[in-house]
Amino acid sequence: MSSTIQITIDARDPRALSTFWRDVLGYVHPAPPGTTVAAGEDPLAAWDEFLERSGIPPEQRNSASALEDPDGTGPRVFFQQVLEGKVVKNRVHLDVRTASELRGAERMEALEEEAQRLLGLGAARLFRHEPEPPMSIGFLVMADPEGNEFCLD
Repeated sequence: MSSTIQITIDARDPRALSTFWRDVLGYVHPAPPGTTVAAGEDPLAAWDEFLERSGIPPEQRNSASALEDPDGTGPRVFFQQVLEGKVVKNRVHLDVRTASELRGAERMEALEEEAQRLLGLGAARLFRHEPEPPMSIGFLVMADPEGNEFCLD
């Protein structure tokens, strides 16, 4: 039997960073335990109410956040608050596969289009790696709002 994984990301602001990655990946914030969030309702507002009802002090309410794949096939992503900032290149990064089936100029154009969308969400563009067949089909290196590198692939 194979294992499943959860991706855990250290963050200064788990709520904001999870919202960025929600929009990048098309994931959703899950509802709080024992709570149902109706379509169109904000799960983060439900979390605010849940944490207040649970007596969690306001300064601790942004200590974690999570995302789930609405289709149930991708890994859960968990964001945990840490005090220290990112100081060096992350040792693990995400590859956001947005143009896997494309090649050449068409691929790079699709990656550039997605990069523009992500820049609007708060990402930063770091590098463009041109296709170098047969070993690379080309990709873009980006950073999330807290500086964690990821690739558009």
